[in-house]
Amino acid sequence: MTQRVDLASVMDRLAIDEVVTGYARAVDDGDWSAYRALFAPGGRADYSSAGGIEGTADEVAGWLAEAMRLFPVRQHLIVNRLIRLGEGGGWAADRAEVLADFVNPMRLDGSGAGGPVTAPNFAAAGRYTFVLARTALDGWRLTRVTVHEKWRHLSA
Repeated sequence: MTQRVDLASVMDRLAIDEVVTGYARAVDDGDWSAYRALFAPGGRADYSSAGGIEGTADEVAGWLAEAMRLFPVRQHLIVNRLIRLGEGGGWAADRAEVLADFVNPMRLDGSGAGGPVTAPNFAAAGRYTFVLARTALDGWRLTRVTVHEKWRHLSA
């Protein structure tokens, strides 16, 4: 590999990481316009393993907006990001896959009313599969997000 190819790969990885981080922030902040903007045209998301829906980015954003009303306090922690990029693994240079673990502590609405919210009372964890494509106008964008929920916990 030449230095130019190495630099391009690093730049792609940083851009892809920014999309994944943007995804977490959009969901946590309830910024559904930003959520939709992360997807390429025709992009889809699948939350069925977590009891949700599978559909277009618009459909899922609408579902998330409604479902997340139950959780006014939420935070995605997306870690252990494995980015598969370029020619390795059979991926074309304009496609990428990210496998990333998540822990998502949240606070149910009304739990903590009248006082400070001190701790989450609902948590879910598992792994995301993000598939991305390099677009001509917007750079890297999501074509598919799949949630693989492994566990959840609800406390009083």
